[in-house]
Amino acid sequence: MTTAPSPAPPQLHTSVARVDLSDQTFKQLIDGQLVEGAIGQPVRDPATGEVIATAPVADEKQADDAYRAAARAFGEWQNTAVEERSRILHQLAQRIEARREEISRIITLETGKPAASADGDVDSALIWMRHIADLRLDPEVVRDDEGSRIEVHRKPIGVVLGIIPWNFPFFQTIYKVAPALLAGNTIVIKPAPTTPLNAMLIGEMLQDLVPAGVVNVVGDGGDLGPYLTAHKKVDKISFTGSTVAGRKVMASSAETLKRVVLELGGNDGAVVLDDADVPKVAKGIFEWAFWNSGQVCINIKRIFVHSSQYDEFCDEFARLATDAKVGHGLDPDTEYGPVQNPKQLEAAKKALEIAARDGKIIAGGDVFDTPGYFVQLTVVRDIDHASPLVAEETFAPVRAILKYDDLDEAIEQVNGTEYGLGNSVWGTDVERASRVAQRLESGTVWVNTHCAVLPEVPFGGRKQSGLGVEFGMEGLLEFTDTSVLHIVKKSD
Repeated sequence: MTTAPSPAPPQLHTSVARVDLSDQTFKQLIDGQLVEGAIGQPVRDPATGEVIATAPVADEKQADDAYRAAARAFGEWQNTAVEERSRILHQLAQRIEARREEISRIITLETGKPAASADGDVDSALIWMRHIADLRLDPEVVRDDEGSRIEVHRKPIGVVLGIIPWNFPFFQTIYKVAPALLAGNTIVIKPAPTTPLNAMLIGEMLQDLVPAGVVNVVGDGGDLGPYLTAHKKVDKISFTGSTVAGRKVMASSAETLKRVVLELGGNDGAVVLDDADVPKVAKGIFEWAFWNSGQVCINIKRIFVHSSQYDEFCDEFARLATDAKVGHGLDPDTEYGPVQNPKQLEAAKKALEIAARDGKIIAGGDVFDTPGYFVQLTVVRDIDHASPLVAEETFAPVRAILKYDDLDEAIEQVNGTEYGLGNSVWGTDVERASRVAQRLESGTVWVNTHCAVLPEVPFGGRKQSGLGVEFGMEGLLEFTDTSVLHIVKKSD
């Protein structure tokens, strides 16, 4: 009797010479000037743990200067022609395109993601910016008769605070700056402490494109957020981050009734129906489960597979994880990079402990014993839905596959979470899959794909996954207030 050989242990692809950005200077943009921070802080390559650059960090005085500059600039900027704002956004897109390779390299060095993914971030930013630049906020006439004419106008809100997370720092900065400016607002951008460089680069490119104060970029050492969100000069906050942090942002906005849009965490489920093509579906789910090394709010994090296909699906999914190439993002063979920072590495280690305790690990299961924050792509089966690995959002490359017999019970489990960002259904009978999708409680439900976001389609969460939407015309309207003009044509 022969036994199948054990799969080879995961290998790390790190054949990259040491790279840093010590030849570049990164500065904040405050009131039209590129300025040093009150202090500097190191920025580390998550693939090596080594310092690659020094980033500026603002103190409260610099943050206050940025807000005051934005408030002053709003007076004139709100009255500029929308065609002028659109022209500026298209000019910024041209500058980004000209520096695409440089920007992508910085994204990889800051976040750890593979170069191809970083290229995709830049390309997505360009697509979103150009789409937004061509939108218009024309008045809507809701009545026009002999007695009256009533128009609904959309007015800019004022000073916007854009808070950027660390997983897509360039793309997410662009898709907050673009609608804010097109709608006639001014903005202060606060990047994440561990990935501040791309925001500084955007500030540099915008310095001579917009009037002083229209766009400001301030660095954060990790403690500036509460001051920024509570500041009386800010009129709207656009926040992307965790649900826990989102609650704090909302609470700090209450005193001055700031407008808020919160794009928060998710615990997305994928339901695999019993007629699914297992190899094809496993590959599709794998891509979105481990995208960005499992560090995306919209990642598939819970996979529900019918018992008749469970073993086959688990085997195929584990094979994909074992074969995946993990390494430094600048290595051309790399498909998946490290987690982004030491805190994420500790969270991943805890998830691995839970996976070993509550289920059966069939791929991965450990961290790489090397410099940098590398985690093996890990798959766990035979785990209960009540396990914290499943019930809570797992922001790491650790994914659980759950077995179901009754579809109604599976749907109930998918919906049985405080989150409601996205879900997906996978099956051969598209009409049946679509009917199942309509029963899932999330801002978006995809059929036979996942995370297919588009610039013209609104994106947001239900329940504890957010408030308001981004993208599309609806996302642009979030940067405006409604103003009704009611004209009486004839008086008695």
